[in-house]
Parts: sequence; C-alpha cells; structure tokens
Amino acid sequence: MKNSQHLKAYVQMHPDNKMAWYLLGKEYYKNGQHGKANYCFNQAGEVYEAFEHSKVPAEMLREYEEGLIRENRQRHESRLRLRRGLLVLLLLLLMLIPSAVAPGVNLDEAGVSVPEAAAGDPEEPVAAKPAEEEASPVPAVLAFTAAGEDAASAGQALAATLKNREAPSKTAVLAMKKSGRWLIWKKNLPLAAVIEKSANGKVVYQSYDPAACACEPPEAGGLKKQAQIWQERQEELAALWSAIRSYNSSKGKPPESLKELTRPFPGNIMGETTPLMKQEFAALRAASALQPLQASPQPSPAVTTEGKAAGNGNVEDTANRSKGQPPFFSSPLAIIVDKQNHRLAVTSGNIILRNYAVGLGGEKTPEGEFVISDKVVHPNGHDNGEFGSRGMQLSDTNYAIHGTNEPDSIGKDESLGCIRMKREDVEELFAMVPMGTKVQISKGVLPDELLLPDERYPSGTPLDQTNPNKVYHWLN
Repeated sequence: MKNSQHLKAYVQMHPDNKMAWYLLGKEYYKNGQHGKANYCFNQAGEVYEAFEHSKVPAEMLREYEEGLIRENRQRHESRLRLRRGLLVLLLLLLMLIPSAVAPGVNLDEAGVSVPEAAAGDPEEPVAAKPAEEEASPVPAVLAFTAAGEDAASAGQALAATLKNREAPSKTAVLAMKKSGRWLIWKKNLPLAAVIEKSANGKVVYQSYDPAACACEPPEAGGLKKQAQIWQERQEELAALWSAIRSYNSSKGKPPESLKELTRPFPGNIMGETTPLMKQEFAALRAASALQPLQASPQPSPAVTTEGKAAGNGNVEDTANRSKGQPPFFSSPLAIIVDKQNHRLAVTSGNIILRNYAVGLGGEKTPEGEFVISDKVVHPNGHDNGEFGSRGMQLSDTNYAIHGTNEPDSIGKDESLGCIRMKREDVEELFAMVPMGTKVQISKGVLPDELLLPDERYPSGTPLDQTNPNKVYHWLN
C-alpha cells in the first residue's frame, strides 16, 4: 500500500506520465482494487497496451517503479524539512519579539531583533520614538495577502515578506481557516497581523490575535474595511485571470482584448465582465504572457496584490501586476465534485472559494477529470426547464453541470448522471468559471460545510450566450 501512496502522489504531480499511471494500476490490481486499477490503465493508454502484450522483464519494470517511488519520497522528505524549518523560523521570531509583537519591536531584514542601543536612544522605548526622527521614512504603501491560520502558514507569510526586498512597506495578513488539506476563503477574513518595514531596514511585526500575542492589539477598523475591499476584488480578478489563462492555453497566446473573452455563444469564454475587469485586463494579460502554460503554482502566503491606503479608506491597485505579477489566486479556478458528500467546490490551488450542495446520480455520475467545453444560458430555450437556467457541458461526455426544476433532488442521487444545482448556485458558478475550467469528480475530497456568501458573485442574464440551434439531450 505504501508503494500505491507514493505512486499516487507522483501521478498527481506528473499526470502526463503514462508509465507512472500503468505502474499505479498494477499496484491497485495487486491489492485487489480492480476499479481503481482499470481507471489507471485507461489513463496509461498505449503504455498499458504495449506492456500488457509484450514480454518486458519484470526486473526492468520494478527498477523503474522504484525510481519513481524514490523520487516522490525524496520530494516528500524535502517538503517536510521545509515545513519544519519554517516552523522553527516562526518560533525563533516569536521568541525574539517582546510581547509577541507589540508595535515598535524592531527586526532587521533577516528577522533578527535590533538592540535598543542600535535602534535609538537606550533610555527611550522604540514605540515612543517620534515619527519625524525616523531616517528617510517610506510612503505608507499597504498590501494585503492571506494565509492559513496555523503557525507554519504564518511563518511562511512572515518569511516571504522579510525576504522580498520589493515588498511594500506595510503588509496586512488575513487568516484563513483550515479544513483538512483545504484553506477556506470566506468574506471578511479576520486580520491576523501587519508587517511594516522602514527605509533603514527595520521591521515591525504587529499581531492582531489577542490569544496569540497575549496583548491588546491596536484598533483595526480602517484596516478591516480596506481588507474587505481587497477581498471583493480578488474573486473578480481570479475569474478574469482564469479566463485569460484558459484562452492562452487553447489559442497559444493571450487575448488581445476583453471582447475576445466575451463573444456570443460559442465564443463565450467568460459569463460577463465587471468594471474592475476592464480596469485590470491589460495588467493581467501582461502577467499571463510571462507565466508558463502548465499548471500554475498554488496560492502562497507571499504578497501578490498591492495597494495604497487612500484618504477615503479605499484600496487603489498599484502597477505591480504590469511587471508580471499574477493576482492572489495565481492558480486558475477549478471545480471539484465530491460524490460522497454531494458537494461541488470552486477552488484555486488548495483554497476553496465556494462549496455548494449538488444533486448527483450515484454510480451513474462519472469519475475522473474533465473540462467545461460548452457554456449555455437557458438550455433548449428555457430558464426553468429540466436543465434550469444554465448548463456547462463536461468534455467528451453527455453529462453537464446544470440547474434543475426539481430542487428537492439536491443532495440526493436522483439524476441520470448529471450534476444538478440550485438556480442561484449554478448562475453564480456560470459567471465565475470560464470555458476550459478543469472539473475533477471523485469521492471524499471536500469538507461538508457549505460555503455560500450572502453577497453573491455578479451574475446577470447574458442573453448572447444562448444556443437556439441545438437541442441538448444531457443525461439529466
């Protein structure tokens, strides 16, 4: 079973390695898991056919398998060492910061506390030092990012900010709760900490978690309002970023204009656009042109979206994305369907943005990887028919994610294999995810907790995405 686990981890990192799929299938078959084995053999394709009908020495296969397992084990051990190192770094930083982060604690760029004699008058607390005495003060540039609420994630955020010499002078870190391997993106994430750098290299780390620092944090009303604005922008930027990446992947180049993403059916890559998307299109297009077309990295605690605190409390984006920086959700949006829990999630890397209840068809609902190959408003000319007001075809199948006129079937296995959603849910999903979005259907991978914000993602009724020339016969 250990070999199966290592090979499974390997194919997740290298899904195009057909030999790895074949060897994983052999392990599953040997362990009596024939269903999983057949799925792996299907992924292996011609490699399965070639090796099953040839006399390849077993020793050769065993050596290849051992090499894959060894490589994955080394990668796993490397990740463990990195996590332990980050945790140690965080613990050392917390030990070096008096009162666990009171304002005025000075760190150099390496995160080491500066002695008071070096920081200023030894008879005067650093926090009481007048602002005008600071050498070459930097403008108050404010950035936001989000990280897991656990110590390792917080340590990553702090280490990344200290390491990045181009990071803004002030970074606010929001905290996401963890559920299994997922981080949960919710509206109004709590403020975890603020990291501020001065021109002379000093760093002040202020925690806003009274339990963590055993202190009374300063008032954060203004920061919280700006954080809410930043969060609202990230979902729209994620949708636009995903659409640009999808277009780039299918056409081999980024779109020249926003109109190329919003053409009438069947060229409707996106559901609709917003004023923010029009404002940020050029910068995200430039960032996309610098990104590789293979899978994007998962969102990290590093600062990715910047802004400056305006007098009216708004957050204005700077031009940093024009230098090639993606938005906070750097991994394109993806859809995960959990047949066991009857859930459908919108994800970016290891972050869940939405988690909906869905109706399924039990074993009739296929498992595996698909992409959205067709997006249609009012399937078959109806907004309240058997497919509801929106439909999203799964590639190379007769199944779709769509609405339903049987809302009582949500949470049950009553369909013929399609994925049913409530009207407001499917319309929000349709607006958020672009054509070409990856869809993974499996079992037992999502948390049971629903994630539905009170204020939904913008989703109107774009009539130019209807398709009157086709009658859909999805296996509802």
